[in-house]
Amino acid sequence: MNRRYFLSSLLSVVLAFIIFPAATHAKDIVVGTSVALTGKYARTGQEQLQGFQMWVDEVNARGGLLGQKVSLVHYDDESKPETGAKLYEKLITDDKVDLLIGPYSSDVTMAASTVAEKHNMPMVSSGASASEIWERGYKNTFGLYTLAEIYMDQILEFGKSKGLKKIALIYENTAFPRGVASGVKTKAKQLGMQVVFEEEYGKASTDFSSMIIKIKAKKVDMVIGGSYLPDSTAFMRQAKENRLFAKIFAFAVGPGLPDFGQNLGLDAEGVMGNTQWEPTLKLPGAKEFSEKYKAKYGHEPGYHAGGGYGAGYVLEAAVKKAGSTDRDKVRAALFALDTVNAFGRFKVDATGKQIGKPAYAVQWLGGERHVVLPAEAATAKVTYPFKDWGKR
Repeated sequence: MNRRYFLSSLLSVVLAFIIFPAATHAKDIVVGTSVALTGKYARTGQEQLQGFQMWVDEVNARGGLLGQKVSLVHYDDESKPETGAKLYEKLITDDKVDLLIGPYSSDVTMAASTVAEKHNMPMVSSGASASEIWERGYKNTFGLYTLAEIYMDQILEFGKSKGLKKIALIYENTAFPRGVASGVKTKAKQLGMQVVFEEEYGKASTDFSSMIIKIKAKKVDMVIGGSYLPDSTAFMRQAKENRLFAKIFAFAVGPGLPDFGQNLGLDAEGVMGNTQWEPTLKLPGAKEFSEKYKAKYGHEPGYHAGGGYGAGYVLEAAVKKAGSTDRDKVRAALFALDTVNAFGRFKVDATGKQIGKPAYAVQWLGGERHVVLPAEAATAKVTYPFKDWGKR
């Protein structure tokens, strides 16, 4: 009887291992994020997601993280802060993800970071640069991007070196563009330049005709925009239609994307902008990432893709340093990290704000986007001044 009972029990155990083999393996480390797959930021959000996915593929090809496979859970936040907040609540409470990566845009990140803070869960912010995100006393939001306030510093310094004085400043009424505008006003004052025209516009704005007429009357030297891709593209089309001339046109985000040149064609020539990252930068793995991305997705990555990829590597470095996905240990590791990956340097201050990564200025030249500032990272020299529409 005892022998029969023993054999029966042994058979049950063996069958359990055959039927439920997964029970013998460690569970995945789950990373959660929201991405803008629809709405205003869909183009940049899609690239950011592709960067995330490339990191997940690579970390798993190397054997995973802490010996466990990494999986990515993501939802479409529709480019809306209120949707983003709900999704991060779901990721943390329903999906019970182990790690968080932030969404694209400063506005959605503001909302998502409030949820992360409520749950005391660290989040690597992969697509936001408005400094107000880090001015709320939070301890769980870790920035990857150079701050919006210094985006235009190098372009303003270049303008000053050419004797330019009068600036027209336009910007969308959301967090990141307001940060760009604030930085322009501060830097212009330091340089002895003057903002002679300033106007804020709504998030969905694409009609700038009346604004352009007012700017023309001011006879400005520089037009600077705190903008995204759709509005900066629309502004330049209408600048041509209305024959607005300035010696420098510079916009945030838009000119840093391949779409800007594709959409505007020859009208993009000479327009300046900003980038967080370019494949030409001498960073470990940057060239390789760019080549793999292009082979997989059929086009060169913009900096939003680089940011998604870099955010994954920062998270990986923090987990390895912590030796765990424990929230407190990962948070402490993120504060302590000073590391360089294919996206650039990651180092934050006591608020989680990025302080290690420089900014870069780009210009469209000959149908291509080139880094033009600073000189040590440049792939071409600045072409100056912007060529009058009538002479093109």
